[in-house]
Amino acid sequence: MIIDVHTHTPTHEVEVPAEEKKVFTGWHSGAPVSTTNSWADYQSGMKAADISIVFNIHVPDVEKYVGISGDATRINDSTAAFVAADRSRIGFMSVDPNRADYLDEYERAKSLGLKGIKLGANYQRFDPLGTEAFELYRRANKDGLPILFHIGASPIAGAPLKSAHPLTIDEIAIAFPDLKIVMAHIGHPWVRETVAVIRKHPNVYSDVSAIYTRPWMTYEALVMAWEWGALHKLLFGSDFPITTPDYAMARLRAVNDVVAGTSMPKIPLEKIEGIIHADALRYLNLEDPRKL
Repeated sequence: MIIDVHTHTPTHEVEVPAEEKKVFTGWHSGAPVSTTNSWADYQSGMKAADISIVFNIHVPDVEKYVGISGDATRINDSTAAFVAADRSRIGFMSVDPNRADYLDEYERAKSLGLKGIKLGANYQRFDPLGTEAFELYRRANKDGLPILFHIGASPIAGAPLKSAHPLTIDEIAIAFPDLKIVMAHIGHPWVRETVAVIRKHPNVYSDVSAIYTRPWMTYEALVMAWEWGALHKLLFGSDFPITTPDYAMARLRAVNDVVAGTSMPKIPLEKIEGIIHADALRYLNLEDPRKL
């Protein structure tokens, strides 16, 4: 079974009008990314995954703060409606600790049936170690909701890098050792620090979403995780619409290509398959939505 733990809620329920189509060129060295997409686009692009986790990020202006289009007034409602339309999807909420009503929104989003939380402290511009954030972690820990954090670089100039550094998660996990946490993107470019954190904390994982658009960094990250006995803490993710599960699997399976013909270490392909088929539902205490 293939579980994609990192995808974004489509911007449009129906076909995107030509005048509303947008692309972003700053994420990676490949083709420009279409940041506007329909429910049908998602269905087509995600066909290789059996189950997907879906979310957006709660910010005042989605395109300005994150780089992906979206309706800032309906972040959680859009996700809840989208996952309700297909039993293979699991919706995560997002809340903004900068807002006075963020805990009310947390409770409201739970009532919509959303099963986890997506946070990007750099995009949302809140202190991930601050009082408001810790109250949110406390609630999530009590309610058994996993949190997926954006960790790593961003092309958005106003998003502070220090707020998305892997070592912030070390401090959060020390304070909340039972909280299920996923660090996105193996924290690129801080892949070594990310591996150190997931190796150290039993309930902290990382997804591999989008890192494989950078072949050398993918190799470095997976070799680091292999040598430090942490490959089993890596979860599969595509970061759709940034990439698709098909693309992600192909690039992961080609991880050793950058060192072909050399004496550099080669990551066993069965280990790569273990990442692609990682049982994220079990690790994060989530139910199979197809059985509900």
